[in-house]
Amino acid sequence: MSYSPSAAATPAAHASAAAPLEVTYRKIAWRLIPFLVFLFVLAWIDRVNVGFAKLQMLQDLQFSEAVYGLGAGIFFIGYFIFEVPSNLLLEKIGARKTLARITILWGLASMAMAYVTTPTSFYILRFLLGIFEAGFFPGVVLYLTYWFPAQRRARVNGLFMTSFAIAGAVGGPIAGLIMSGMEGVGHLANWQWLFILEGIPSILAGFAVLAWLPERPANAKWLSEAEKNAVTQVLAAENSAPGKHFSFKDACTNYRVWICAAVYFCVVSGNATIAFWAPSIIKEIGVKGNLQIGLISAIPFIAGTLAMIWNGFHSDKTGERRLHSAIATLIACIGLVATGMTLGNATLALCSLTLAAIGILAAFPVFWSIPGAFLAGTAAAGGIALINSIGNLAGFVAPYMIGALKTSTGSLSSGLYFVAALELVASFLVVVFIRKH
Repeated sequence: MSYSPSAAATPAAHASAAAPLEVTYRKIAWRLIPFLVFLFVLAWIDRVNVGFAKLQMLQDLQFSEAVYGLGAGIFFIGYFIFEVPSNLLLEKIGARKTLARITILWGLASMAMAYVTTPTSFYILRFLLGIFEAGFFPGVVLYLTYWFPAQRRARVNGLFMTSFAIAGAVGGPIAGLIMSGMEGVGHLANWQWLFILEGIPSILAGFAVLAWLPERPANAKWLSEAEKNAVTQVLAAENSAPGKHFSFKDACTNYRVWICAAVYFCVVSGNATIAFWAPSIIKEIGVKGNLQIGLISAIPFIAGTLAMIWNGFHSDKTGERRLHSAIATLIACIGLVATGMTLGNATLALCSLTLAAIGILAAFPVFWSIPGAFLAGTAAAGGIALINSIGNLAGFVAPYMIGALKTSTGSLSSGLYFVAALELVASFLVVVFIRKH
């Protein structure tokens, strides 16, 4: 049964149309989301495994904390420069080719990290990794707008963005296992094996993209014609609604895009902190052994996964976005401050870090439902990429500032307070500048 405007003229007709649509959206979600989550888990692991490699790599290569902070963060410079072009290219040539290209190239760059010998080569490869991964996350956010209407996007984004937390939950133990198990194997160090073994799956997954992902509902062989028409008509009606912006120029001149970029900058600063520094924080509170550090580092991400799913579903259920975002970033602020204050107490520090992860990760799915409310078409492609690219500059600023502050003060606390202040700014911007509806 296909959906049509006339069929929705009465409540009874609307209910009869909604039932098969609900089944269709569930079918789409089960087909797309697990695979997209898998891809992002690979991307995230290849992006942040340097945080685990750091535990041994810095000593082997005689790198300072400041060198590591700059190398970890320079990834986001390349990411920033190439993200908007990548998403505009996706809109032009399609998601399959774009996502496959991105996945294969970041896998190759990750494997090459095994052969870093100098700070310069470290910086270059991290920069290239950022270039190659640029466009993946905003590309998926845009891709999901081809399938799901606005009122379903917070929960769908939440399901996809569980990949952040899943990557943190599984990435730590896997990294710890590789570094423990590959110690002394062959002529490579354990951190070199980490980059190689975690880069190979990404290359293989890039070829799987071409076989698995359809471009849009009309290309999905696993949907019936009625289901394709129903989904397409709902999205067409939504995109023709008044108040939508369609050109890239519209996106660049809309103040709400820049407010969203500023908010996202603050949110990402927290995410980069727990991604790149959680192993170091856990080591600093007294945990010994790579495997143990990896296992314990999964705890904050597991809690963050549950918070992310709940916040996305509850936001869609209530139709409320602002407070769901602002309260989450406020919780992140409190958790980061508490982590900095309790580094001398392992239990309290881990609980505080977990609270910070809950707030940071819960903010993501609700935040990404906001730009889609006023952007469509090329404006959505460019605007989402612009927000993400500017926001992800925090991935450069936060690790670098934490590394520099730790080098100068000898403690992680001052860096954590700096990031906590950014999370507080995010709460303020959302409450003051984002519309209630």
